[in-house]
Amino acid sequence: MSRYLLRRLLISLPVLAGISLILFTILAMAPGDPFEELATNPNVPAEVRLNLRAKFGLDDPIGVRYVRWFSSMLRGDWGFSFTSRVNVDTLILQRLPTTLIVLGSAQLLAVLVALPVGTLSAVRPYSIFDQIATTLAFIGFSLPTFFTGLLFILFFSIYLDWLPFIYRADISATGWRFYWEHLRQAIMPVAVLGLFQGAALTRFVRSAVLDVIRLDYINTARAKGLSEQVTITKHAVRNALIPVVTLMALQIPTIFTGAVITEQIFRVPGVGSLLISAILANDTPVIMAITFVFSCLVVTFNLVADLLYGWLDPRISYR
Repeated sequence: MSRYLLRRLLISLPVLAGISLILFTILAMAPGDPFEELATNPNVPAEVRLNLRAKFGLDDPIGVRYVRWFSSMLRGDWGFSFTSRVNVDTLILQRLPTTLIVLGSAQLLAVLVALPVGTLSAVRPYSIFDQIATTLAFIGFSLPTFFTGLLFILFFSIYLDWLPFIYRADISATGWRFYWEHLRQAIMPVAVLGLFQGAALTRFVRSAVLDVIRLDYINTARAKGLSEQVTITKHAVRNALIPVVTLMALQIPTIFTGAVITEQIFRVPGVGSLLISAILANDTPVIMAITFVFSCLVVTFNLVADLLYGWLDPRISYR
């Protein structure tokens, strides 16, 4: 496995380099000027704007700018935010933990919902439980996250007044109260993302388990006297998880997209809200860094999914 892991890591390097080149070219060719506000300010001379563009190399050819950015990134210098006036890596590191916690919790919730519900639906196909679960799953992944987020705010925050609908990073409580307040304000964004992903996963888990439980080795396990619970959990579900893991890896970009929207709705101080602010301000270094970080996370999670295949199915060998 070590040779396979090393080979995949070496393959990922040119992939990430190609992604960074495409992203940088698109952003460099996009319309807009990060110093546009200076141009409309009569108190700022035009020479100041031109000097700033020359200082940051915005008038250089795209190839020269990309080589400069890529070499700086390899040295750990991700650029300077035109809007916040701080280093880009500092901005991202301040917000990345919040985004990862919300996304990780949402994905965990999706798995905890999809595995038991999808398995029970497959074990009891066309039953009342299966019909209810299928209906709720279709409704769950048909509704966009911004709509369900607004419904959660109206019901749990405004109508019932149970949960705060604005995520605050400056909670002044201490002790257990501090963790409780963070948990309360994270419930709705995690639930919106987790239930959306869980609804789609439920359908795939049901389909995968339904295909596996009809195979001969499942009937053989039952004929040997194994209980139904052991047969389903140990033999059927484990083998059915292989296509589900593939789907989860492919859903990572969708999760990041949903996080951007959800963070805007609940005002979560994460990377998604930072990306929206940077796009509105045409802060190119921040946009480039965030999209590249998302790309790195997507490649990493796909590699993790490939490594999980060997654990789920011992017949898979890495060469």
